[in-house]
Amino acid sequence: MKITTITSNRDFQRIYRRGKSFVSPSLVTYAIKTKNNNLRIGITTSKKVGKAVNRNRSRRLIRAAFYHVGADQSASYDLIFVARTRTAYVKSYDVERAMREHLLQLGIIKS
Repeated sequence: MKITTITSNRDFQRIYRRGKSFVSPSLVTYAIKTKNNNLRIGITTSKKVGKAVNRNRSRRLIRAAFYHVGADQSASYDLIFVARTRTAYVKSYDVERAMREHLLQLGIIKS
């Protein structure tokens, strides 16, 4: 299985409306189960996070944490990770720990 990215605004809006959300101080995760056998992810950062340097750092941290957590690629979910204002200022293991908790609650990864 290949992990693909979510790019269309329609998909983001659908996941925001119908998906389950998990919140931590450094990360928000939205997830919805899909019928196709694809794991798709999207990462968003708003201008509240800061200037471009902080937004890019937040996206890099989230992307690295996702690949480090090692999600089960046979899962059929659409995931959106939203950076919060403190994401750019925390260590990478804090983001990874929050993401691991969210994905454990979903059942995408095993403990």
